Amino acid sequence: MSLKEELYKQCLEYVQSRMDAAQQGIDEAQQASKDDTKSSAGDKYETGRAMMQQETDRNMAQLNEANKLKVVLNTINPTAAHTAIDTGSVVKTNNGNFYLAISAGTLHVGGESYFAISPASPIGFKLKGLKVGDKFDLNGKGYLIEGVL
Repeated sequence: MSLKEELYKQCLEYVQSRMDAAQQGIDEAQQASKDDTKSSAGDKYETGRAMMQQETDRNMAQLNEANKLKVVLNTINPTAAHTAIDTGSVVKTNNGNFYLAISAGTLHVGGESYFAISPASPIGFKLKGLKVGDKFDLNGKGYLIEGVL
């Protein structure tokens, strides 16, 4: 498996774990809502149901966000070669390695670290369209593009 394919796979796993966690939260809140029986203290019952509904709504929002990330990943071809930096590119700089796909934190492949970043992030925005040898500054730090895959 190539470096790009491994990074892509790790991003998919990241999104799937977020989706699974959100779905589990939804299922648990719905189950708790079903298990909650109306007591003589009606206000307590209504408050509990409202809290469970809020928990379900929060998890639904997280599930929707994870689905959006999955849609972005589905637009990436992990075997495509890039000369100019674009979504799906692996970028090596003098100040770190980046995978331009989704914001998924630090990924590790072959003993090296790669920051999975969104093209909409400040650094992702700066990287787009650059080529090997190009330079840019971000937050007072200079970056030199050393490699693009």
